[in-house]
Amino acid sequence: MSASLTIPFVNIYATLPSQFYSRAMPTPVANPALILFNHDLATELGIELNGKSNDELALLFSGNQLPDGADPLAMAYSGHQFGQLNPQLGDGRALLLGDVINRDGQRRDIQLKGAGRTPYSRGGDGRSPIGPVLREYVMCEAMHALGVPTTRALAAISSGEYVIREQREPGGVFTRVASSHIRVGTFQYFAVRRDIDGLRTLADHVLARHYPEINNQADDRYLQLFTAICHKQAELIANWMQLGFIHGVMNTDNMTVSGETIDYGPCAFMDTYKANTVYSYIDRNGRYAYQNQPAIGQWNLARLAETLLSLINDDEKTAIAQVTEVLQDFAVWQQQAWLQAMRKKLGLATEQETDQALIESLLSALTEAEMDYTLFFRRLCDLAENPDAADTKLGVLTLIQAPACNGSNDTAIEHWLDEWQARCQHETSSPKEQAIAMRAVNPAYIPRNHRVAEVIKAAEDNNDFEPFKRLLRILAHPYAEQPEYSSYQLPPQPDEKVLRTFCGT
Repeated sequence: MSASLTIPFVNIYATLPSQFYSRAMPTPVANPALILFNHDLATELGIELNGKSNDELALLFSGNQLPDGADPLAMAYSGHQFGQLNPQLGDGRALLLGDVINRDGQRRDIQLKGAGRTPYSRGGDGRSPIGPVLREYVMCEAMHALGVPTTRALAAISSGEYVIREQREPGGVFTRVASSHIRVGTFQYFAVRRDIDGLRTLADHVLARHYPEINNQADDRYLQLFTAICHKQAELIANWMQLGFIHGVMNTDNMTVSGETIDYGPCAFMDTYKANTVYSYIDRNGRYAYQNQPAIGQWNLARLAETLLSLINDDEKTAIAQVTEVLQDFAVWQQQAWLQAMRKKLGLATEQETDQALIESLLSALTEAEMDYTLFFRRLCDLAENPDAADTKLGVLTLIQAPACNGSNDTAIEHWLDEWQARCQHETSSPKEQAIAMRAVNPAYIPRNHRVAEVIKAAEDNNDFEPFKRLLRILAHPYAEQPEYSSYQLPPQPDEKVLRTFCGT
């Protein structure tokens, strides 16, 4: 059977010095079967299937056969995990097949996850249960549809084998696409080894690959690089926050220098709004709680700054002063980006000094009323369009879950709605125009925890992937009303709530 589908590999990472990676081959799985292949993304990447059947695609994207031109390798990196530095991490269950130039002239990595042991597996089996494969496929494609910079899903494969985690689980292999898999932890890997040549080579590679607008001959190019990465992360985290997304494991090895969201392990979207929400089972102390994400982003970037000091300036004190100023600016950039995103969610095209207080009082009211974050904003769009209709305001108030607020005519959320409507009087757009703008940024559909759990359970228990595919179809159009799937907008019933998420490694 031929493995000659056409993937236009370039493989620039494989041309870097040998200390950047270890070459390794995928370990074949017993009985690979294709769950889903992302044909649209394949077209973007310039992949030509050449009439390949699903069985042939399963062989190729399980690692049982290699596409022509692939040069598999496991990338080396370090990382702070829950604040503790691990100097030797690396791809323990992932292999970079290579990179391609897509139809838009952008470089993209293609990587297998769950493809077997590598030199960095540290005693692990290098495999993945099917649950994390489906979760990552759903989450990254949902984030892409929501407009958030993210890695993408190219293929999901059932391995025909079982892996042992907390229990015996069916296995899978995931094909991930990214602008690159270079992380803050990649820089740390060379810094902890005092490999200045490797560090400079890496920084120059990132400059050329992700920030070509920076003059690579400029004396301050590495400071500009750090500044650009901070800008990207400020915007990314603001995007997470306005959507109610919680990454769950913001270790430095899970922060890309490209500004894409990566590693959808114990992540989740909030249902009821609470600033201290934690879903990750392994985050016992709430380090990566929803409200902590901006500060953790800044902490991770400080670790990146430490690796770059020797490149930024020969005088360490000067370099420290320069990166400290950028890190202080990061907090401002992130806050500004979040504030602008929240204004859009509220239909406010103009700016007023009181807007931040209005937003903060809303979040306080949502907490008091125990209201669903996503559905509140979607219902608010209806109220914007019909500000005088009693039933649209009632549609918002019916989301109140707190027993102390039910039936009350004097809740904080009702006061807030009055304030918001008064603020909207200062806008120049019509109610219809305001509602259209709001619906373009307030999703009707997100990958709610209980829905993701449903598709994983169907796959694990019954080898049924139809719920998974249906959920993906819905999430591909998150801002559109889909009447036949209106139930997917709703938060979970009490017995459907998923309060803990797991990494899957």
